[in-house]
Amino acid sequence: MSKKAWAVLLIAVGIVAVLLGATASAQELETVRLSEVVRSVFYAPQYVAINKGFFEEEGIEIELSTAWGADKGAAALISGSVDVGFFGSEATVYIYKQGATDHLVGFAQLTARDGSFFLTRDVDEEFAWDNVRGKTIVGARIGGVPQMALEWVLKKHGIEPFVDVEIITSLAFEAAVGAFESGLGDYIAQFEPALSEIEARGRGKIVASIGAEAGPMTYTVYHAKKSALEENPDLFARFTRAIHKGQLWVASHSAEEVAEMIAPFFPLIEHEILVRSMGLYQSINAWPTTPVISEEHFIHLQEVMIEAGELDDFVPFSILMDTTIAQSVAEEAK
Repeated sequence: MSKKAWAVLLIAVGIVAVLLGATASAQELETVRLSEVVRSVFYAPQYVAINKGFFEEEGIEIELSTAWGADKGAAALISGSVDVGFFGSEATVYIYKQGATDHLVGFAQLTARDGSFFLTRDVDEEFAWDNVRGKTIVGARIGGVPQMALEWVLKKHGIEPFVDVEIITSLAFEAAVGAFESGLGDYIAQFEPALSEIEARGRGKIVASIGAEAGPMTYTVYHAKKSALEENPDLFARFTRAIHKGQLWVASHSAEEVAEMIAPFFPLIEHEILVRSMGLYQSINAWPTTPVISEEHFIHLQEVMIEAGELDDFVPFSILMDTTIAQSVAEEAK
């Protein structure tokens, strides 16, 4: 065999080896079926973790689905159709109070505040919370934390919900913005980027952050069945490590850079709006730099629920939240 033929053979063998190695690596990835409550820019660190390959670094392939509701996400987790449910911990509280045996447990947090902002229709308004008296707010679903956080903030400013101000709670999440732009209500509480888009069209002005006003609380959390956490702690540790990498990346990069990284998940949102939304969330410290769930913040969540009349008494932190994995991951990163 000539030298040229040998060279061609060696190159071919090398290519086959690379392809076989890539196939083997792909086969080694463990699939985790992750259900997110909604597709939202509020969850930027999660999308960064996916796009930056942080899950692959931990030997995980994410199979992402969107539940479009905490109740649906929790139901999927309970049924076993997903491995990890990402939703508000109020759903976990409700399920536990109903007497579930293999109940759901939160093991890592992504957001630590309500993600709603408050917008007035009057772009010239010099806003003060007392301005909402006698007006109408387009709110959210009764029993959901966005609505409960709004009510908490109103009471904090001496305004009694549904007495001093009308709040519309009957609209579906995706219909609220369109209804407001069609003329319903004087104010709206909603997540980004919806309000920045309204503002960009000159139809309103963002005047407050519900999350900043309500204070830190256990908000959107990754949950698993109690039995699953006990049976496979290594898998959930690797999952949490990838999420933590996403949190740290977002904390160390600009709104522009974060917007660019998550843009593939939001192809219909204009770049400038996405940058604006990332900046707003960074400005209120919506994303903690640790996946460890705070007991103090979990208590505050339940205070908000009790004040709204959705919970009669506190559920112990140790029953519904497990910080063992997240604390270990956070220590490793130091």
